[in-house]
Amino acid sequence: MRLRRLVSLALYTVATLVVFSHSSDGAPPNATSRGDQMIAAYFRSETKKLADASLADIKSWDDWIKHRDTYRGQLCEMLGLDPLPERTPLRPVVTGTLERDDFKVEKLYFQSRPHLYVTANLYLPKKQTGRVPAILYLCGHSPAIENGVSFGNKTKFQHHGAWFARNGYVCLVIDTLQLGEIQGIHHGTFNKDMWWWNCRGYTPAGVETWDAIRAIDYLISRPEVDPDRVGVTGRSGGGAYSWYVSALDHRIKVAVPVAGITNLHNHVVDGCVEGHCDCMYMVNTYRWDYPQVAALAAPRPLLISNTDRDTLFPFDGVVDVYQKVRHLYELVGKGSDVALQMAAGPHEDLQVLQLYALQWFNQHLKGEDPLIESAAKDFFKPEELKVFDKLPTDEINTRIQETFVPQAAAPKPPASKAAWQSQRNKWMTELRDKCFRGWPNETDHERQPPQVHRVFEAKSGNMQFAAYDFESQPNITLRLYLVLPDEAAGEKLQAIALRPVDANDWHDFLSAMEIKFPQQLDGQRLPKPDEGNYAILAKIMASNRGVAFIAPRGIGPTQWSADPTNQTQIRRRFMLLGQTLDAMRVWDVRRAIEALRTIKGLRDVPLTLMGDREMAGIALYAALFEPNIDSVEVNDLSKSHRAGPYFLNVLRFLDMPQTVAMVAEKSHVGIAQDNADGWRYPINVEKNLGWGNRIEIRPSWTEYRATTGTNSK
Repeated sequence: MRLRRLVSLALYTVATLVVFSHSSDGAPPNATSRGDQMIAAYFRSETKKLADASLADIKSWDDWIKHRDTYRGQLCEMLGLDPLPERTPLRPVVTGTLERDDFKVEKLYFQSRPHLYVTANLYLPKKQTGRVPAILYLCGHSPAIENGVSFGNKTKFQHHGAWFARNGYVCLVIDTLQLGEIQGIHHGTFNKDMWWWNCRGYTPAGVETWDAIRAIDYLISRPEVDPDRVGVTGRSGGGAYSWYVSALDHRIKVAVPVAGITNLHNHVVDGCVEGHCDCMYMVNTYRWDYPQVAALAAPRPLLISNTDRDTLFPFDGVVDVYQKVRHLYELVGKGSDVALQMAAGPHEDLQVLQLYALQWFNQHLKGEDPLIESAAKDFFKPEELKVFDKLPTDEINTRIQETFVPQAAAPKPPASKAAWQSQRNKWMTELRDKCFRGWPNETDHERQPPQVHRVFEAKSGNMQFAAYDFESQPNITLRLYLVLPDEAAGEKLQAIALRPVDANDWHDFLSAMEIKFPQQLDGQRLPKPDEGNYAILAKIMASNRGVAFIAPRGIGPTQWSADPTNQTQIRRRFMLLGQTLDAMRVWDVRRAIEALRTIKGLRDVPLTLMGDREMAGIALYAALFEPNIDSVEVNDLSKSHRAGPYFLNVLRFLDMPQTVAMVAEKSHVGIAQDNADGWRYPINVEKNLGWGNRIEIRPSWTEYRATTGTNSK
């Protein structure tokens, strides 16, 4: 251990200098065709993999019955509803009533959770004998806002509520989280950079689904409603929520989702994700395609309704979902209880769609098929349907993303080795199963090291410069750059550092290598050469140590579109595939480690992983999952995943201090920071378990280099 410690410290003394100064001229390279083509091919391949796996193990109705409860539980989890929240008192309040000749409207609200308000309009037929069937209508994205006051999107869909009431149904129309009278947020990753939603396992689709479940609780509490005859419908966003609530709540007897679902290929490959906010999507932990969501409605009567020129829910994807779900209905002998209606038109709330929906409900909730004479139309001004005169001050709608999915509590440091091993093993299992399930199969990965191809090798002065291509996974080919002292010196290489680079570091790496190796960098847009950056590398070579650089996917040679909006939508595509960009970059670094170890003379050389800024957490997690990492040296490491790196669900189980402790069990960890604030947990674990000084909080790299006399930033 002492020898290993000394090697780590010696390497740190020099290797931390491999944080180049940032040149003031030049910008990161623009998107390359290689990067754009690579990521497009990757998304096609990964999407096909998920599509091929969707429902592939269902060969009979008995197969479905065996899997159904498991799938339903997984969907609950992916919506942030596991464990299912407590059904607290709804505390409904009717704030006013509107009257028409053949129906009336109650303006009301209830609390789906304490202080989580749902505003709604309840449409009641005046001519009613006994209990009647009820429809829960879920609204799409249609704001009704005037002078900064939201009347709720329920007012834009009032014609549905009125029409159902005039045709003998009770209909509850509820506002959505974002477009209700109290305006929450649907656009966390869409345009607000709230990538920590991924870490919390949060999606507003979960809130909408829970509100709908509690809306059913309210509906069946009403004396006018037959609790055994409840249906659900809605369009666009409301169509999506109709799918989710139908999948999870058996009290829904008939469903008519309108323009609310299509397959993963449409979303990821065809780009429909770019037109949808986060409320449409589950956190795809278990890597489903959308027919698997739709299947959970079976065998209840289901009408899938859409238009043929809908760019948000394209024709081919809707038909694909229908065909796969229809097969399931046929397995149970209920093929006539599922249907597809395609009307001519774009993504609009067409009268013909409403007509077929009512006809379907009449058939399956009333057992009749009367002539439908009236048309759906508005009866009220939006302000007439507003529930609140004054918004409640205790509402949590506007910040529900902070509490809807519980975050793991900060653990106490274990007092014994056995307690630590139990906790560590649990965390590792959760990370593999819930956060990194989108990685390639680990067993195959361990059997098949990456094939490494040397692209070039050159020498200058005391330095060798080489590059090696390897496949991180199908369609993701990356380049590993290796800088070593000239082997003619005759000394055995003492150590090597692997540094994943972000865009800034990539720029500075190029600025250093152009000094002596410009011909090897053809095809790159080069910044101004930097003698100081090259001198840092030369100094490391003089100490008989080496440095390797890896630009994970989307950086450097594989950079894709530089447009910020495009980059956001690329990251959201990863999310839909049950991955995150950061998680797959960890995988890239893991594969780079394997590639490095295949190069002659580097198999057993002490290895340090280094990372700065966003790459600090990437390096840390690569070290967690890879063996034989001598040390990890990081700068500007975030103290919480809320600031990155962003992995699905990770904050449901642990946070960065716990990860540092797990890495420190097997590798030395150096954290460049001015003080130990935020790292008490791993330090106390180290102390309790007698690990020695495996965790070292050092001055920031800027201060450290100042003490060594370097002028690098």
